[in-house]
Amino acid sequence: MAQWFVTCLLTAVLAGRVVLSAESEERLVTRLFNSSRYNPMIRPAQFPTEIVTVKFYLIISQLISVNEKEEVMKTNVWLAQTWMDYRLMWNKEDYDHVQVIRVPSESVWKPDIVLFNNKDGQYDVALYTKVLIYDDGKVEWLPPAIYQSSCAIDVRHFPFDKQNCTMKFGSWTYNGDEVDIVLDYAEAVMDDFKLNGEWDIIKSPSRRTLEGDEVYVHYDFVIKRKPLFYIINLIIPCILISSLSVLVFYLPSDCGEKITLSISVLLALTVFLLLIADIIPSTSLDIPLIGRYLMFTMIFVTFTTVTTVYILNVHHRTASTHDMPTWIRIVFIKVLPRILCIKRPAEEVVDAKEGAIRTSLYHKPREDALEMRKRNGMMTEGGRGFGAISRSSTSSPSMQQTERRHLAPELEDAVRHVKYIANFFKSQDDDSEVSDEWRFVAMVIDRICLWLFLIVCVLGTLGLFKEPLFYGDDD
Repeated sequence: MAQWFVTCLLTAVLAGRVVLSAESEERLVTRLFNSSRYNPMIRPAQFPTEIVTVKFYLIISQLISVNEKEEVMKTNVWLAQTWMDYRLMWNKEDYDHVQVIRVPSESVWKPDIVLFNNKDGQYDVALYTKVLIYDDGKVEWLPPAIYQSSCAIDVRHFPFDKQNCTMKFGSWTYNGDEVDIVLDYAEAVMDDFKLNGEWDIIKSPSRRTLEGDEVYVHYDFVIKRKPLFYIINLIIPCILISSLSVLVFYLPSDCGEKITLSISVLLALTVFLLLIADIIPSTSLDIPLIGRYLMFTMIFVTFTTVTTVYILNVHHRTASTHDMPTWIRIVFIKVLPRILCIKRPAEEVVDAKEGAIRTSLYHKPREDALEMRKRNGMMTEGGRGFGAISRSSTSSPSMQQTERRHLAPELEDAVRHVKYIANFFKSQDDDSEVSDEWRFVAMVIDRICLWLFLIVCVLGTLGLFKEPLFYGDDD
């Protein structure tokens, strides 16, 4: 019973104290914001020349996005502002030790600090939260805001770039002789910052500037892009496509797909260039790194296509269309193949093969020839016949003319036709040999271009991406 009585007594005391506190706070608010005593449109200065000092610092909660195309940085921030208002002081002993009250921000004077370099025309904060007023006259206001500030994008190192996006704050109506803005912290506060998937904030120093009699506060956000997305989706595909253009010179000319491969690579790079154009801002001040690499690759592939056309022209040359100069035969058939480790079939092997063919075609064994002559009744006195014909082929023209008189007309026609066929095949062999030489020259040029373009591709890629790889964090 006694315990229940004590509990009820304590509850009554506490309830009474709460009621007294609420009544005290109501009395305090009524006294402070009496219309005859306080006007929220009047600057809290005791005399006209007094400067109201506003302590200001920025709390960044989230870097929402950076739009490179429109050059906009979107952030979620809190604007912490503190100033003294002598009209809002009280003795806490008179109001049951009430030390702080919370009132709507519309009820008090505010320094109307706004973002000057906004991009969407929204100068104001997102929510007019309540202000905290302390018994010594200190006023604290912490309104949240979602700002879209302008940011000059430097595309020179895209996608390995860093940007410096500045947010400029200042009082919209008061100059430095009336309201002075001072910084409370040297950098933006990032205690509750949420990480962004594309950008890292390297540093965010603050600075106070004077422009005439105007006071401004700047926050310079140095942000660095996380390039993994662009490496996977842009850089690596571009490098692989560039390597395909080098393999054009390793593709045999007889397959008929060299030009097709070159044009396909050129079209693929054009598609990548269109994708880049949709991402980067429309500026002529700088060319982005990935754009420079794509242009280098496109020029590279264009030269590859032109060179391939010339190589195919050399490959399909014949004795009837082109005569091979002596210097080409020396340089591209004798000298360069040794340097490039290109081997041709040994000439003695080819000569032995041709000798075997001629022997099988024109030099039958003597026994077979005698048997043929006996079978056809062509054996004559003095050994005339095919033997005479064969001997006549090696004798002088006068002797051949004398021996032909003793041949029948049918044999003369046969001999003439055989000589025509022999000359035809010999001409074909000569033409084939010249065509083979032109094909070999084309293969040597292919090999030279393979190594030359490979070196240019590797050095060009390293040269373009060298600077971003050693791109430091300090600007």
